[in-house]
Amino acid sequence: MTKILLLLASAVSLLSAQDWAKAALDKSPRRHEWVTVKHDGRSVETFVAYPESKAKTGVVLVIHEIFGMSDWVQDLADQVAAAGYIAVAPDLLSGMGPNGGRTPDFPQGGVGQAIGKLSPDQITADLNAVADYGLKLSASNGKLFVAGFCYGGSQTFRFATNRPDLKAAFVFYGGPPNKDDMARIKTPVYGFYGGNDARINATIPDAETNMKAAGKKYEPVVYEGAGHGFMRAGEQPDANEANRKARTEAWERWKKVMSQS
Repeated sequence: MTKILLLLASAVSLLSAQDWAKAALDKSPRRHEWVTVKHDGRSVETFVAYPESKAKTGVVLVIHEIFGMSDWVQDLADQVAAAGYIAVAPDLLSGMGPNGGRTPDFPQGGVGQAIGKLSPDQITADLNAVADYGLKLSASNGKLFVAGFCYGGSQTFRFATNRPDLKAAFVFYGGPPNKDDMARIKTPVYGFYGGNDARINATIPDAETNMKAAGKKYEPVVYEGAGHGFMRAGEQPDANEANRKARTEAWERWKKVMSQS
């Protein structure tokens, strides 16, 4: 409970301190748009970033942190597009905010609490609908990847148990699904963890054991000295060297695996 309260308390300052991410996004030459993906009576507002490419490209489903759809998530989606992929990033709080709003419409401190109340079945349905939307785009080559961060990292690992056509799943400092659910995973899972993140890193040994027992590929890498959330923290203007280095190395690893998948 204490950990959750700390996360919620930090959400306000975090979301208000991402001007650097918004500035980078505003300077991007790539095409961005918000689309409404509808399924089962729900409307999921989704940020889409397109690469500048003559050829059709893969699709990367980006799952946000517990802080919801932030400027950083949109900037990260743009960076995925810059790497040559279509990025689709749903706001999982679509329709859940005041007056049917989404992440920006919540009062201070309300985003994390609302995310914690989301139904796993609703999350899976939202992610499947957005993934299907991305794959149906004319610029898609039919390859689907998923990547998520913090809360989104855990959802990425869980989504891999429910989506058999994934080419790869990239779990950034998120926990694993239940042991029995791992048997349904059809794709390689690549883990990215900060060395100073004992809470999450404590889950790695069992995840390795359980994935191996299920005959599944799981490759975790721990970036020494980095903290939880290093992909975001490593980009901040005041980033420490460990987070900056981990972010750079993780980004190169992520891109390399996608290019080889």
